[in-house]
Amino acid sequence: MNDLTESFVELVRRAATDLPPDVEAALREARDREASGSAAEGALDAILENVAIAREHATPVCQDTGVPIFYVYHPRDVNTLHLREQIEAAVADATERSYLRPNAVDPITGRNSGNNLGRGFPTFHFHEWDEEALRVDLLLKGGGSENVGAQYKLPYSGGADGVTFDAGRDLEGVRKVVLDAVYRAQGKGCAPGVLGIAVGGDRGSGYVHAKEQLFRPLNDVNPVPALAELEKTLLRDANALEIGPMGFGGKTTLFGVKVGAYHRLPACYFVSIAYNCWALRRATMVVKGEEVSFQ
Repeated sequence: MNDLTESFVELVRRAATDLPPDVEAALREARDREASGSAAEGALDAILENVAIAREHATPVCQDTGVPIFYVYHPRDVNTLHLREQIEAAVADATERSYLRPNAVDPITGRNSGNNLGRGFPTFHFHEWDEEALRVDLLLKGGGSENVGAQYKLPYSGGADGVTFDAGRDLEGVRKVVLDAVYRAQGKGCAPGVLGIAVGGDRGSGYVHAKEQLFRPLNDVNPVPALAELEKTLLRDANALEIGPMGFGGKTTLFGVKVGAYHRLPACYFVSIAYNCWALRRATMVVKGEEVSFQ
């Protein structure tokens, strides 16, 4: 396989500077739902103007370009060490070109590496598959939305602002704790947002699977009927909270909810919630033979 470093730079550029069509369309639909002259409409107008400027000038959609999370699906004969080296070189190059802000900070020394490379940074997930093509999915996950992610252990008793509730080990319990997380986030996660949710798994795998849900197209339908219904219900109920864009109030607090499920231990029932801000920055690169394409 040829050196793909420059193609990986382009993958980063696209993710950082150009929102996917389904995300931009959802933001426009959200703007059209808000009352004319409202703070919610104004916030979404500003967001959409920002999206257009970023695309035109190839500048980051948000100043917090997040942690790059790479999912690499590769044929059996591909050397993943070489792929990782090329991706890391591309990340450093993309940082030099200002597609990414230097975000990798050593928690012990407080020093920023300056090139977005460090221990566990970026994040990589390599998966061997039977396809002849190489596919690389990239998610840029910002820190503001990462701060309002949450994980609950069912059964759960608690709540915010003195309003308590009980959530059992079932999908109704899942619905309750997810709405609690959305309420606690308010506008701090740069609403309107998208939720990736994982039901089950352990504490680590749950968060990984929750973030995987953020790669799903906003208009897809969950193949599991019970989860498809839960996604619709959560989207409706979260928007009924009327937290609105940036917490200003309004009809759109979320514009997407995606739920996955992992088998769990009998003693554990975790609900892991990956909150993503309106800047849902994801992009895909596919390599077939000598041809490289982007989605």
